[in-house]
Amino acid sequence: MSVAKSDFKKVTTNSVQEMKQNGEKISMLTAYDFTLAKIIDSAGIDVILVGDSASNVMAGHETTLPITLDQMIYHASSVVRAVERALVVVDLPFGSYQGNSKTALNSSIKIMKESGAHAVKLEGGVEVLTSVRRILTAGIPVMGHLGLTPQSIYKFGTYTVRAKEEEEAEKLISDAKKLEEAGCFALVLEKIPAKLATKVAKAISIPVIGIGAGGDVDGQVLVLHDMLGMTHEFHPRFLRRYLNLYEDINGAVQNYITDVKSSDFPNEKEQY
Repeated sequence: MSVAKSDFKKVTTNSVQEMKQNGEKISMLTAYDFTLAKIIDSAGIDVILVGDSASNVMAGHETTLPITLDQMIYHASSVVRAVERALVVVDLPFGSYQGNSKTALNSSIKIMKESGAHAVKLEGGVEVLTSVRRILTAGIPVMGHLGLTPQSIYKFGTYTVRAKEEEEAEKLISDAKKLEEAGCFALVLEKIPAKLATKVAKAISIPVIGIGAGGDVDGQVLVLHDMLGMTHEFHPRFLRRYLNLYEDINGAVQNYITDVKSSDFPNEKEQY
């Protein structure tokens, strides 16, 4: 069964806001390279996030902290070259915006100029408002990110659900409103109680995209390699695996090895 969806030739920041107004859910996935970005764009994904999760997924780091601005631009450029329809949003990596709004602006300009992406995303609430406003002065759209903010892993010391206590929940709602007022076009909410996420989505007029934030927000995002089952050691409750590529690829490689060792590959039809 196909679900009716807006026939946007090109998804823009305006399109996703229109989708929220029309009650149409927004689909978002991460991508970090040309080949997979091309596949998910042609499948009709609305938003592609070039996430700093590339630090984990592509480079094997334990956290998102080590990835650099130039590495993010490399991944973003690869994705942009593949995309015809989706809105491409790029994470500002750790150290490229915190504490200095001028650095935040320069980092964002560098991403937009060198990758051709359409928007940037950064983590945090009231602490990053000056940076958000400054980036927007250059005409660069900004997506916010609240709840579990992986770049602050060492501050929290854990990846567990955020904002379960009333004080943190109230700060989160307040931060969401402030990010909207500052001019963010959308907001990601990561790993917070579903009831709180619903409250936030109703309290602000910009789209709220959830990951582990329940179904009553305006859209969903997952890490592509997780939902395709290419990673197999990560089992959060919010993750639905749509394929089990780890086993499929592993099996295919084993078959290839067997065929090479036994001289079955290549056969007469597979040579010149």
